[in-house]
Amino acid sequence: MSELSPATNSDTSDFSNVGRARWWRRGFFASQTAYVAGALVVIMIVMSFLSSAFLSPGNLANVAKNFSFVGIVTLGVTLVIVTGGIDLSVGSTMALSAITCAIVMQALSGTALDGIPLAGMLVSLAAGLGVALLIGLANGLLIARVGLSPFVTTLGMLSIVRGLAYAVTEGRGQAPTGPDVNLFYDITDGNIAGVPVAIIYLIVLAVIIGVVLHHTAFGRHIFALGGNEKAAALTGIAVERVKIAVYVLSALSAGFAGILMVGWLGSAPANLATGYELTIIAAAVIGGANLNGGIGGPAGAVIGALLIEVIRNGLVLAGINAYWQIVLVGGIIILAVLVDRLRTLRMTT
Repeated sequence: MSELSPATNSDTSDFSNVGRARWWRRGFFASQTAYVAGALVVIMIVMSFLSSAFLSPGNLANVAKNFSFVGIVTLGVTLVIVTGGIDLSVGSTMALSAITCAIVMQALSGTALDGIPLAGMLVSLAAGLGVALLIGLANGLLIARVGLSPFVTTLGMLSIVRGLAYAVTEGRGQAPTGPDVNLFYDITDGNIAGVPVAIIYLIVLAVIIGVVLHHTAFGRHIFALGGNEKAAALTGIAVERVKIAVYVLSALSAGFAGILMVGWLGSAPANLATGYELTIIAAAVIGGANLNGGIGGPAGAVIGALLIEVIRNGLVLAGINAYWQIVLVGGIIILAVLVDRLRTLRMTT
């Protein structure tokens, strides 16, 4: 009986090559996020040739600011999608949170809080985010505790919250006022070293969510729910708490983005962020979030949001009818799902 010979240098090299191949297939470069990032680079190069204005500092600043609002909300919605849920109420939440913040600032103008630096603004910000928290809590309780469908629940909440936005304002835009209004504009629509603050908020939130998802027990529980909710419950994960938490975080991200948009627009119209639900969900799916749950992350959310904005901006610069943007977003969603399906089939064979 012959003995097993020790591995030769050639054998070791073969194993090393196999390891590298597996890393390539399982790492970032095997993800949909990587493909989308590559597509983003190609599209930006093409746009730069089609329009000399595309890479101008002013246009790039507009792209950065516009996509940051969608990106912030996409971060929160991605958490919901990873658990296997959906949140269609984020656009309406953006509107009502923004309106609440502006109205509270108006109401506090001329009161005793005017004599306390920052008090009026902080109370207004808390009121706007508090409304978002309540919306997210309602979604989470109805879905996690009552057992309602995420799609139906958040669709109904979309209508309720949008209706409240119109009822409270009677269809009129609400502008923030008071002694803190200039500071409010600085922290919502200002710049730091030439970089819009909205982009800075987006980057900070993306880093935080990335750390939470990949380096905390809560993040592991989110992925576990999306992978197999029943199995997650059997391992002792508090399924209801995790579900409620992700819907609250999704709503808070929407509320925060809505307040930032008040600073950008100078007012909070009742129709603020109408139709943003489609764009936000599209950004998450394009970035690699799987609507069946278990897959998704902040990098994909940011890249997906940026891709949609770059295409939208390019269409505007090319003079193409804005209505085609809606057609394009729908097409991109289907294409992203198709690419992810083909990639998954290839990696399992």
